Amino acid sequence: MQIILVSRHLSAARTITIMPRHVLLVLAVFVALVLSTSLLFSWLSVHWRLPIVENFVLSLQQQESRRIQNYVSNNLELMATRLGELQGKVLQLDSLGQRVSGLAGDKPAKPLDKGGQGGPFLPESMTAGELQQEIERLATSIDDRAEELAALEFRLLEKKVKDRLLPTTLPVKNAHFGSPFGSRIDPIAGLRARHEGIDFVAPVGTPIVAAADGVVVIAESHSEFGNMVDIDHGDGLTSRYAHLSRLDVATGRLIKRGEAIGAVGSTGRSTGPHLHFEVRMQGIAQNPALFLKQGGEFALLTRR
Repeated sequence: MQIILVSRHLSAARTITIMPRHVLLVLAVFVALVLSTSLLFSWLSVHWRLPIVENFVLSLQQQESRRIQNYVSNNLELMATRLGELQGKVLQLDSLGQRVSGLAGDKPAKPLDKGGQGGPFLPESMTAGELQQEIERLATSIDDRAEELAALEFRLLEKKVKDRLLPTTLPVKNAHFGSPFGSRIDPIAGLRARHEGIDFVAPVGTPIVAAADGVVVIAESHSEFGNMVDIDHGDGLTSRYAHLSRLDVATGRLIKRGEAIGAVGSTGRSTGPHLHFEVRMQGIAQNPALFLKQGGEFALLTRR
């Protein structure tokens, strides 16, 4: 940038050239003067303890202190509210855990009896650090209880699956209780023999249903059992339905609890219409009554 100076005292016009470095130099000098003046004023104010300056500084300090106190107070209130919410969630999870434990068959832990307690309510204030520690403790406690509930949920699902696969449904409704499981006098040979199932006496054609979910592994005629259906319930557990008058299922079919599989008959080695029902674990005959009693319908059977 060029500046031309014209004056009557000058015989000729003068030209002044201003370079960028000149502008920067002027700005630097100006900033230095401002800083020096500010530092000098501050030093004089502190040294001579001017009332106006002291009041101004004190006012600034008080405003900053109030701002910090309000910030801390608001944070403490938020932390206290969060703490109360976490405490409420812990109580809810404890109550839910006890109820779910009961459903899962677990015995909930009895609370420790501390005896009689009482006295005036004198709440204690907590610092920010103490509130933070308590919040972290409760958050960890909630995570632990969530894991416990997840484990309980898994056990409930496992129990539900096992209950669905256990043969606990009466295979014949409105039937009479015939020969029990165990030793008996064979009705044809007249000699003592082992009876590996339970007989349900009912008229020919009475529907027979599956005692539990499973897969039909046998649906055929047998020389001694007559028309016979075997259902595999998994884990080596099977059930057998013998002497049927007809077969309503085929091998390989998925079957649901309570679904019809055939009808009462007297086929095979039999002296009259009835259902011979067996339950086997790994091929070993079990007393079917032990399973049926868990279903609640076994008590409805009548004895002849």
